[in-house]
Amino acid sequence: MKILVCIAQAPDTTSKIAFTDNNTRFNEAGVTYIINPYDEWYALVRALELKEAGTAGEVHLVTVGNAGSEAIMRKALALGGDQAYRINTESTDTYLVAEQIAAFAKDKGYDLVLTGKESIDYNNGSIGASIAAALDTEYVGFATKLDVSGNTVTVTREIEGGEETDTVNTPVVISCQKGMAEARIPNMRGIMAARTKPLNVIEPTGTAALTQIASYELLPPKSGVKLFEADQMDALVEALHKDAKVI
Repeated sequence: MKILVCIAQAPDTTSKIAFTDNNTRFNEAGVTYIINPYDEWYALVRALELKEAGTAGEVHLVTVGNAGSEAIMRKALALGGDQAYRINTESTDTYLVAEQIAAFAKDKGYDLVLTGKESIDYNNGSIGASIAAALDTEYVGFATKLDVSGNTVTVTREIEGGEETDTVNTPVVISCQKGMAEARIPNMRGIMAARTKPLNVIEPTGTAALTQIASYELLPPKSGVKLFEADQMDALVEALHKDAKVI
């Protein structure tokens, strides 16, 4: 079994977010980037577990981004990925990103394509489904458990009010979330090995983006907290009605 894991770059959650060019671009100055946690902790680690169990062969990694994203790909290689590919373009457009990944994966014979359920910067949860559509293959989203037997994949996924278990034949695209695997950190052996593992740069196809960001806006600063005593219910109701406007 051959697995492709889709990797996205995201700002560290401790980074201070700001915008530039009249709020039309994300200001990258001073920002530390990490592997999108859903991609790393769940999709990648589960792929590595399948490889270590002998269920899968090589685990390949792919990202869509500029040269600045190569650091996160080296970390993914250090965790245990075998080969990494960077498609040399960047975009916030889901369609463009999915089409680039699908064009790369189309003739490579991947049995499993794994993604995180969403990215933590744009909260975009449609990449997995879009890749599946472009590849014309099966898709299972929001998976919390994944087992493989031959060419049959058993997936547990969250649904409204509970869980369901599906079986599907490969090839299949699956988006992964909490419960799929436990996070791990690279060891020194993995870090040293990652220096010599292939990180291939692929030129993009001519796909055009369907959307573009018109502007960004920061959330308004949080206001102070107003406390009420237990015997001030009338004042609390009035504040909720007139100030907070929630009732």
